[in-house]
Amino acid sequence: MNGSILLTIDQSTTGTKAILTNQEGRIVSKLALPHQQYYPQEGWVEHDPLEIYHNVKSVIRGVLTQAELVPAAIAGITITNQRETALIWNRKTGLPIANAIVWQCRRTADFCDRLKEEGQEALVQAKTGLLLDPYFSAAKWRWLLDHHSADHPIDELMAGTVDSWLLWKLTGGVVHATDYTNASRTQLFNIHTLQWDEELAELFGVPLSILPRAYPSDHVFGRIDEPELFPEGALIAGVIGDSQAALFGQQCILPGMAKGTFGTGTSILMNVGAKPIQGSGGLVSAIAWGVGGRVEYALEAIIHSTGDSLNWARDQMGLYRTFEELEQLIGAIPDTGGVYLVPAFIGLGAPHWNPRARAAFIGMNRSSDRRHLLRATLESIAYQVTDAVRLLERHTGMPLAELRVDGGATTNGTLMQLQADLLNVPVVSSEAAELSALGSAYIGGLALGVWSNEQDLAGFYRKRHAYIPIVDEEERNRLDKGWQAALKAVLTAEATLN
Repeated sequence: MNGSILLTIDQSTTGTKAILTNQEGRIVSKLALPHQQYYPQEGWVEHDPLEIYHNVKSVIRGVLTQAELVPAAIAGITITNQRETALIWNRKTGLPIANAIVWQCRRTADFCDRLKEEGQEALVQAKTGLLLDPYFSAAKWRWLLDHHSADHPIDELMAGTVDSWLLWKLTGGVVHATDYTNASRTQLFNIHTLQWDEELAELFGVPLSILPRAYPSDHVFGRIDEPELFPEGALIAGVIGDSQAALFGQQCILPGMAKGTFGTGTSILMNVGAKPIQGSGGLVSAIAWGVGGRVEYALEAIIHSTGDSLNWARDQMGLYRTFEELEQLIGAIPDTGGVYLVPAFIGLGAPHWNPRARAAFIGMNRSSDRRHLLRATLESIAYQVTDAVRLLERHTGMPLAELRVDGGATTNGTLMQLQADLLNVPVVSSEAAELSALGSAYIGGLALGVWSNEQDLAGFYRKRHAYIPIVDEEERNRLDKGWQAALKAVLTAEATLN
């Protein structure tokens, strides 16, 4: 180990960050770059893997310059990433055979429906903990093989999620690997045996030979081979999917503790301990992390459109320009005036898992204006999270004492207060905004000797604010009744239209 600073690559749905964390568990510098979103057809979402790779190199270079650090000050590199997004590349050319298919993309919905009709969902769920849904990677790889592999011999192809792609590129084409958390989101990884599953690979038509090797999250994956960035190289450790990384960063290390990461979508993850709990009713099981020779499991409720709904309101509808303007507009009215948004832009996640549902504003009248629509868009996040948390509590029998939250939307006090009111438990935001990066840094630091053991991390979780419920049960029930009626209207329309 050289220095004591950890450099984390945080590769998310909308951009890439390089984040520096010191030995006291504090972020000392960060730099971000957005990347292009591609929507070639309705319901399709793609990213350019080469753009992401070049952005990774740019933010690494930039953050070291910004912090006035030499490469020797870096103890190692860690990676946290958007999960499920799938790509295939040619190992000889080093080039993707097509754009990456993003987790939001619904192009494989018909394929997943056929597998359901064949009665395959029980098998998939028993082995992977996941539902048969286009959200996950396996069907995306199958689609890429069906549509883009004809000009490539199969023994030249490599499949992976974003972490695998970055590991392969950053190590100069030496390491084709992933970690247990990312592997567990593909629908090809058996979360009980911790191995790629031959039966599932055959079911989806994805050869095992093209898949990366899976390791615990604290594995030392290799050494970066980018001489212009690190002339002497640097070790890479602490690779973990972004939502699981946030769970570790929030120090939700005991069963029953849960966090919500409010990003493009929202993931509500609950630590369930050393044995997986089979999900139902829209919940999915996941590997939380592999650290210190132990594998911990989580139960997850996935919400597709939260922050993305605000992006839609800004970019497609022009309802506001900046987040400062958003705050002013929603602060000018006391409520939504009875308007609800059901943001099923790419279908609905937990607890419905309906990929064909479509978004709608419900409850508008002649006096409704853009302020009401904006506030309804913001509040739709809290309603969806509440439904997800209630499902987790019912399924596990473990009521939450508090919900720890992170992500960009958690800086909005109006949203966080509503969230606490609907859940009727404290909602606690962290002093640090980049919890996924911190979780990855903590795991990488343990692997590389920056910290000796997990006890060294105990004091690193620092609360910023606790939102305490202030509404009574009658008001809480009134709000929820309106939301449930809006949901019913959208789901009824979906059944009629489709």
